[in-house]
Amino acid sequence: MSTRELIEKEVATLPEDLQRKVYDFAMRLKQRARDESFNGAELSESVLARDWNSPEEDAAWSNL
Repeated sequence: MSTRELIEKEVATLPEDLQRKVYDFAMRLKQRARDESFNGAELSESVLARDWNSPEEDAAWSNL
């Protein structure tokens, strides 16, 4: 049985108010996934790497 089928089976046995809570939880998970998909730091890493990966930068941080 697939995960989807297992979830549907369990949710179907819950009272309506608990089904609503499961739905709300699923929507929060979905929103969180959308929010986490944009990672500005990760997107800018390749641009910043041009400055970071230089002999001058390596020398500046070599004593740490």
